[in-house]
Amino acid sequence: QVQLVESGGGLAQAGGSLRLSCAASPRVPSNYVMGWFRLAPGREREFVAAISLDDDSTYYGDSVRGRFFISGDIAKNSVYLQMDTLKPEDTAVYFCAADLLRSAMIVGKADYWGQGTQVTVSS
Repeated sequence: QVQLVESGGGLAQAGGSLRLSCAASPRVPSNYVMGWFRLAPGREREFVAAISLDDDSTYYGDSVRGRFFISGDIAKNSVYLQMDTLKPEDTAVYFCAADLLRSAMIVGKADYWGQGTQVTVSS
């Protein structure tokens, strides 16, 4: 059973930046996809970004493309989400996820999920 632990959430001002981290234990296979989702009150869970660990291919949700950047470090069993030009509507609990299939990941059917970390953006 893989456990995913997120860190790096907190409070930021609009226009600012935050960086989220997700560490997997034990190590996920190198052909896995890891990514991020977010859930805000009154809204559906939203795909944010994903990365294929074997070739570093990246995928982004429309609302964050160009502002958020995902990266991975296989040696550290970790993925990161650099969030720039934050907006109040980015306020949400951000969840890390991992799955073998990109198709499952992007539709929110990943096998493994973290507990989430709160991101709050003030205007």
